Amino acid sequence: MTQKENPSTAALYSWQGKLPLLQLLPLSLQHVLAMVVGCVTPAIVVSGVAGLSQADSVILIQSSLLMAAIATLTQIFPAFRWFGSGLPVIIGVSFSYLPALTAIAGQYPLSTVFGAQVIGGISAILVGVFMKPLRQFFPPLVSGIVVFTIGLSLYPTAINYMAGGVGAKDYGSWQNWLVAFFTLTVVTVLNHYGKGIVKTASILFGMVIGYLFASLFGMTSLQSVANASYFQLPQPLHFGIQFEASSAIIISVLFVINAIQAIGDFSALTIGGYDREPVDQELQGGVIANGAAGLIGALIGGLPTATYSQNVGIVSTTKVVNRSVFGLASAIILLAALMPKFSALLTTVPKSVLGGATISVFAIIAMNGLKLIHTHPIDVRGTSVVGLSVALGVGITSASAALASFPPWVTTVFGKSPVVVATLVAIFLNETLPGQKSR
Repeated sequence: MTQKENPSTAALYSWQGKLPLLQLLPLSLQHVLAMVVGCVTPAIVVSGVAGLSQADSVILIQSSLLMAAIATLTQIFPAFRWFGSGLPVIIGVSFSYLPALTAIAGQYPLSTVFGAQVIGGISAILVGVFMKPLRQFFPPLVSGIVVFTIGLSLYPTAINYMAGGVGAKDYGSWQNWLVAFFTLTVVTVLNHYGKGIVKTASILFGMVIGYLFASLFGMTSLQSVANASYFQLPQPLHFGIQFEASSAIIISVLFVINAIQAIGDFSALTIGGYDREPVDQELQGGVIANGAAGLIGALIGGLPTATYSQNVGIVSTTKVVNRSVFGLASAIILLAALMPKFSALLTTVPKSVLGGATISVFAIIAMNGLKLIHTHPIDVRGTSVVGLSVALGVGITSASAALASFPPWVTTVFGKSPVVVATLVAIFLNETLPGQKSR
């Protein structure tokens, strides 16, 4: 579909145009299908690392979906001039936080994640308030390094899942690897040869086909789905809130980074959907609302959220910016959040299927980082900024035992996730090395 092919569909390209339900539904489902796997996967991974029970895993997934619906609604229906972007955006749980979340969940109670999220949400709100002066420290070169490092740091998670999940009795079995590579092959084929919704939701379809293939080896069980209820209201503060300094620091840094990166998604939205740059009010309102979503998420028990680039891509492709499309998508996500059977079904996906599907997502994240990096000349200065930032970030994390003589909080902040080190080094080098700074 291209803009203005049919005059009768002009409402599709209007923010407040009226559309019939039959026209809205497929357009909304397209956005839901594009985001749902990315939204629930971090919750599934974190619940595994934290050792949550089946019931608590379902609650974490439900809460994350609920937070995605709330965060999206606050963006498309701004409450005030400075709260919400008023742009056609979909918000969901972000993979960007996953390395830090797994590091914290593996060392502390899950309540520590939500305590850190409170501080992170406040940090993001402050970025929104002081957006203009802070934005200069995160040019495309620095943002690209951060995104690239996030992608690299997620690869071991995907590989361990492809092998069946660390600690599993069949970890590394040929069945797990066969299912994982089968799923990866399906996702890759659909992504490159599929068309329309099949291409857009290739990861979702790949996981469904991979799930069916895994069932042939007896790797799936629907008992938890049978035991789950049909409807369940959210359970605020179910996991509690606990504050720990090093965890709060690392999550706050990521909230600041994601707040700056959201500017890129908002810009891509307005350029792709409206053929214009975003205004300051849209950027500031969007960042502040997402920071507030972090605070609300901590109370509800939903993991940190961010703008979804895949949905931005759909807007850029279709040019459909009608607010009702995104409102209905939010309603569908909200309905899914209130259905424990749906969340329980997601927890039955074998880890090998999950690994085979998500490694392509992590690869795309890393490649998107490289694209951002290449918007800046990779001369001697650029090579030093990129090379040293990634080397120190990944290197220190891979050899975190080298920090054993430091206080424990140093290991948590700098030795568990390469993103923090890479970000700080990239900012420092970009600001201090001689030559043309990236801006």
